[in-house]
Amino acid sequence: MKKFKLTDLLIFIVTAELVGALSALFSGDYSSFYTDIKPPPLLPPAWVFPVVWAVLYALMGISAYMIWQTDDRKTGRSAALKLYYIQLAVNFSWSILFFRFRLLGIAAAVAIILLLLVGVMILAFRNVKKTAARLNIPYFIWLIFASYLAAAVYILN
Repeated sequence: MKKFKLTDLLIFIVTAELVGALSALFSGDYSSFYTDIKPPPLLPPAWVFPVVWAVLYALMGISAYMIWQTDDRKTGRSAALKLYYIQLAVNFSWSILFFRFRLLGIAAAVAIILLLLVGVMILAFRNVKKTAARLNIPYFIWLIFASYLAAAVYILN
């Protein structure tokens, strides 16, 4: 295990948060989106989304740092980090597809793909460091809900 470095941890957290912030920026005015559609049941108020995502991106960054910090010889470390970055890229694209381009069907499919990717990532993280995997369980649960919302918006609209 490498020595703990606060700056490295902060880089991982800020990178994850930046992915979310840039995705939101490139998504355009998503607040008006929900006034233009028929909302699905259980749609939370708009303020919930940035709060939840900020926490989830922080947890993602912390967990990726924990994986990165493990011994280089640890089986699966490199593959786990690759899955992390792949899911982060897919996560980045979802908001842009959904809000900016309003490709609701594609966005619903991407949400399900992201859910599956995060599930595989959690399993890969578990093989390297169980705590890092556990930190992503709230993300996985949120993605189940987000996939429902994306599919429901697509079906209703």
